[in-house]
Amino acid sequence: MDPFWKNNTLDQLTPAQWEALCDGCGRCCLQKLKNPTTGKVYYTWVACHLLNIETCRCDQYELRHVLVPDCLELTPGNIPRLHWLPRTCAYRLVAAGKELPPWHPLVSGKPETVHTAGISIRHRAISEAFVHPDDVENFILKNRF
Repeated sequence: MDPFWKNNTLDQLTPAQWEALCDGCGRCCLQKLKNPTTGKVYYTWVACHLLNIETCRCDQYELRHVLVPDCLELTPGNIPRLHWLPRTCAYRLVAAGKELPPWHPLVSGKPETVHTAGISIRHRAISEAFVHPDDVENFILKNRF
């Protein structure tokens, strides 16, 4: 039998399956800057203050939209429009009918593989709590995910 992400579209997933699809990379919690002229989105190494840099998980997941009002909730309807999501994002891959990579915890069976493969932001990001808002542009990534 095929895994749930191969047999279902995003809108057919149960809440537990939806959550399991997240690989725990933490990339979506990085601040992004958008060029107003070109519309190009630039990732930074500055993470939301709720993101635990060690686990790459939100410390206040259930309250994140209350504590950070502009935290964007990923839904089956908005995934196709969120071109800034990393190319490795499982939600983006499943929406496009593509395979999950071998390091994805659902494929490998191990939650650590996203970190050992160098996909996550573990130990590389800095919390926005330590960065002045005017300095965020100094943390722009050279290469997009």
